[in-house]
Amino acid sequence: MTFVVLFNSSSKEIEKNYFVNNHNITENEFGFSRVYVSLIFIIYKIMSDQLETIEDYYRRLRKNQMKMFDSDDFETGKSHFNVSMRKYCSFKSPYNRRDYYKVSFILGKGTFQYGSHELYIDRPALFFPSPNIPYSWECDGDLQEGYFCLFNQKFFNENSEFNLFKKTSLFKEWSKPIIFLTDEQTELATLYFQQMYKLNNSAYPFRCGSIKSHLASLMHLALEIRVDDINPNELPANIRLYRLFDELLNKQFPLDSPAYPLALKTASDFAEHLNVHVNHLNSSVKSVTQLTTTQIIKERVFEESKNLLKYTNWDIAEIGYTLGFDQPSHFNNFFKKHAEVSPLKFKNTY
Repeated sequence: MTFVVLFNSSSKEIEKNYFVNNHNITENEFGFSRVYVSLIFIIYKIMSDQLETIEDYYRRLRKNQMKMFDSDDFETGKSHFNVSMRKYCSFKSPYNRRDYYKVSFILGKGTFQYGSHELYIDRPALFFPSPNIPYSWECDGDLQEGYFCLFNQKFFNENSEFNLFKKTSLFKEWSKPIIFLTDEQTELATLYFQQMYKLNNSAYPFRCGSIKSHLASLMHLALEIRVDDINPNELPANIRLYRLFDELLNKQFPLDSPAYPLALKTASDFAEHLNVHVNHLNSSVKSVTQLTTTQIIKERVFEESKNLLKYTNWDIAEIGYTLGFDQPSHFNNFFKKHAEVSPLKFKNTY
């Protein structure tokens, strides 16, 4: 039996390790087989660069005649949530990255191919993969029942109760994705998934808020269990630097007062604080996330701007200044570019 949660959201050394570790190639053989291995790299790179969207996921289910839940209300670009009982799963899922996050509560046996690592599941476990790491799942046996809960990045970003988890190791490239559970923890995880399924299929008018609470409880359970994290010294250099950048970025939020505006606003600011050249920072960040440092900063500032407009009584100029914009017009243009409405119009809808 398997419960799965999904929601919307490598380097050459990883590629090398994958083939060295999984094809019994020694370092010397690796060096003497450059042409052969380079060809494998190309194939592997193509595989790992494939990105599955939620729409792709639904299409794959329909193609395999696996209608586990109704996906008719899904619209690209809009907040989306879905959950269904999972009695039948494909024997093997495709190996690729996702544009959504996926949490699996596994009560069954199977193997994850996660980047360059093969992870075998033989007891109850939670699986919190990074969407930037390509992975696949292969069942071991027919006992693969459970639930799916699916939601996209927009749903995740629009709910302030999830902001806390952006500062944790959940779904991060450097964290351990598998969390094995005790009997008591298994009962709790089962309860959270069952409640989300029940609520989503009910007419309860406040079911969305309750579902979010159960999902947050599941994430808290994972964090309570995983007290330790991977040793940073064991990580590749590019991921270590990205981790430092990510932690530094998210420590700045939420913003509590216009008296304490955003301190680090640009890629150069972060590079200087981390004592590295900005080009080195950009290269490391992009190798892990496929996004530039500036893109990530702007996305985080935009999410914070929406929260400040929704949940504070600050005026537009105060919000813009606190987020690091020298002129209200600069903030207005930035917000309108991302939200397609002005900050004032957005604020007046809440």
